[in-house]
Amino acid sequence: MKVILDTNVLVSGIFFSGVPYDILNAWRDGMMELIVSPEILEEYRRVGEEMENKFLGVEVSPFLELLAIEATMVTAKPLTEAVCTDPDDDKFLACALASKAKVICSGDKALLKTTGYRGIEVLTPRIFADRFLGK
Repeated sequence: MKVILDTNVLVSGIFFSGVPYDILNAWRDGMMELIVSPEILEEYRRVGEEMENKFLGVEVSPFLELLAIEATMVTAKPLTEAVCTDPDDDKFLACALASKAKVICSGDKALLKTTGYRGIEVLTPRIFADRFLGK
């Protein structure tokens, strides 16, 4: 199954335990295919580096390097019009459309409100894990 992770889910999974961590482990174990675009990977990198400064001792770069190698990279054209109330989140929808992924996992309220857009479900980490990972 193809999945796009919003930045908040990825960063929470790297820096903390809980459901986002379980989702990253499921990817590691081959239970899903993570899809990224260059724009998403850059946001992961930027936010991850900010978090490194707050939580010393956690290095995000090895994980991001693995992600760049192991995740499926797609080129996603920007949406022709804003869909999300936070236009910066439209890159996740564009990535889903470009890859034909049907699921975005996010805790972002603005992105969650876009669920159903062109057949894409935006699910919280808990709902995603319950539905697809048997957690």
